[in-house]
Amino acid sequence: QVQLVESGGGLVQAGGSLRLSCAVSGAFLSVNDIGWYRQTPGKQREVAATITADGTTNYADSVKGRFTISRDTVKNTLLLQMNNLKSEDTAVYYCRHTNGWGYVTWGQGTQVTVSS
Repeated sequence: QVQLVESGGGLVQAGGSLRLSCAVSGAFLSVNDIGWYRQTPGKQREVAATITADGTTNYADSVKGRFTISRDTVKNTLLLQMNNLKSEDTAVYYCRHTNGWGYVTWGQGTQVTVSS
């Protein structure tokens, strides 16, 4: 059973940085697709950044050039470095894992709040 535990959220001023972590157990990061999604109240959850098993990364247009997704395969942890944060980045950020059969697992989420 895959389990995802996010951490690293918090309150930061606009222009600041945060790094989110998603600790993965029950699966190996290097062989599965995984990503960061975010959601604000009243809106659908949207993709922020993803990384495939072969290392291909994809970013939402709104975060390109500011966010970097990466994997620490030693610690089996997914990371999201967020720089130059904007108020519109305020959301709950979720880690999502998809296994080889298409089964999706979500983490519990971590709140990111950017003050302007």
